[in-house]
Amino acid sequence: MLDAAASLLAEVGYDAATMTEIADRANASIGTVYQYFPNKPAIVLALRSQYVAEMEERWAHLNEETVAEMSAEQIAHRFVELTTDFVEEHPAYFAILDAPVKYKRSQEARNRLRERIAKVFRSKKPAISQEVAFRMANVALGIIKSMNKLYAETNSKEREELVKEYKVALAAYLNSRLAPFHKDRMQK
Repeated sequence: MLDAAASLLAEVGYDAATMTEIADRANASIGTVYQYFPNKPAIVLALRSQYVAEMEERWAHLNEETVAEMSAEQIAHRFVELTTDFVEEHPAYFAILDAPVKYKRSQEARNRLRERIAKVFRSKKPAISQEVAFRMANVALGIIKSMNKLYAETNSKEREELVKEYKVALAAYLNSRLAPFHKDRMQK
């Protein structure tokens, strides 16, 4: 049912999708759909939870040892590609993000991802503190998240160019923060 709902949401958006159409696409009765999901927001919440878990799994595969060998540009490219690959594989992603449904991940879940990224940054540059690495993870994720809306609003050709720009922006940030330590650029 969730696959059917995702397919429909990707095609028509949240507002236009109906529970009846979801049931039809899932080859299920409307009663069966309502048995599992009392309404459309419940379906969206289930899909968001599924997508968040899958995205976290992808980020979990970032390996500190591998990243330590990568340049800041390569790290930036990998971070952006983690997001864009996911979006391309899940066309309903933006419809689900834009749905007027209250969804909030726990602070623990949010911090878990940031701590993982901070650990990656510290493997690249051990001299930075956990606090600085965590802040850098917040900024890096903020840069990536800012790409979502623009990416959703553009066609495939423009998306390619947009992705290039975001890779440049994130690489510039990471280069400035992960470059070898200099006295004149003291980090707190």
